[in-house]
Amino acid sequence: MKLILRNTTYYIRKRVPQRFSSVEPRQTVWVSLHTDSEKIAATKASAAWAEMIEAWEARLAGHSEDAERRFEAARELAQARGFRYLPAKQVSALPNEALLERVEAIRSVNGKPDKLDAGAFLGGASEPRLTVQRALDLYWSLTKDKTFGKSDDQLRRWRNPRLKAVRNFIDVVGDKVIPEITGDDMLDFRQWWIDRIEAEGLTPNSANKDLIHLSDILKTVNRMKRLGLVLPLSDLLLQEGEKRQRPPFSSDWITGRLLKAGALDGLNKEARCILLGMVNTGYRPSEGAGLGPAQIRLDTTVPHVSIEPNGRQLKSAYSRRIIPLAGVSLEAFRECPEGFPRYADNPSLSATVNKFLRENRLLETPGHSLYSLRHAFEDRMLAAGVDDRIRRDLFGHRLDRERYGRGASLEQLHQIVQSIAF
Repeated sequence: MKLILRNTTYYIRKRVPQRFSSVEPRQTVWVSLHTDSEKIAATKASAAWAEMIEAWEARLAGHSEDAERRFEAARELAQARGFRYLPAKQVSALPNEALLERVEAIRSVNGKPDKLDAGAFLGGASEPRLTVQRALDLYWSLTKDKTFGKSDDQLRRWRNPRLKAVRNFIDVVGDKVIPEITGDDMLDFRQWWIDRIEAEGLTPNSANKDLIHLSDILKTVNRMKRLGLVLPLSDLLLQEGEKRQRPPFSSDWITGRLLKAGALDGLNKEARCILLGMVNTGYRPSEGAGLGPAQIRLDTTVPHVSIEPNGRQLKSAYSRRIIPLAGVSLEAFRECPEGFPRYADNPSLSATVNKFLRENRLLETPGHSLYSLRHAFEDRMLAAGVDDRIRRDLFGHRLDRERYGRGASLEQLHQIVQSIAF
């Protein structure tokens, strides 16, 4: 970076990048390094130019239509010029010398004070009124990292409970400005849920989901937008009772009812194959539905399916696994070797299957569902004395201790699955 000595002060002289032409009318700028020492000037040049770039970036952001971004830009512009952003009332109370320094820092454009500089240095930028609904709108863009790899259906199921939580809160408390949300507001929302639970026979989990999602939205926006608010969000969750467990199908029910000849004939082919594939694999219904031809491997020494991301996120890192095929599950995948395009990103699978099982009296009790096949597979492994590490590897569960080695081979897993398969 070339240094230029003018009188007794060193400067750098550079062309303004085209990107900033809308906020910087000059084509070339001279930046003073405030020293007559060439050595000191050389050490200050890069930082001084970086400061100019930072200020231009902040000014560029100040033209945004996003009220929150404009306010943030004003704070950044003030910081880039060595000031802390203060509201106008606090600026007016500064000592005369400090106030004059801010006034003198405002650039003149066509003989008039620059509005962006004035707003940033004198506290004239309008602080946005950030409501709960607006916080939700911002939340989607602030949490894009949480949705990478989600399918359309997964994204819908991720967004809907958050939409519901905000809608419920606004219905009860109103679309309040976030800094004005009080502890009483949150307690009113909590009490509304307690009344609903008592009146409608719901579980505390329903309320807790709303409270957790609402808190996450407000905390995320508070942190990412650097609002610095103290939010009244602690100690709100309701005590949950004993969780309801999905009962497993008994082996007699599976063999005597579900696998009875013709029992599943009225179910469409893809749903039937997913159900039968679940019998001897214990995969989650969504995992089965997500299998495509590349994940169904029948022409190998050990036929198997590979549970992996295929246009959708897995539930966790532990869900990625290989499951050998045997018995009715192997036959099902031979019938459906191309996978299940009808249900690949369609949330209707469980509803379709459960409705069919219920209408045809194929549910062992009213508490049973398609998912009960997963628990039944685990029960059969437990009864057979299968090692905990192997059970968790087949189920895609986290191990409660550190994993050592690669675990059982595919051939070993196949022997285990064949020994308990129907």
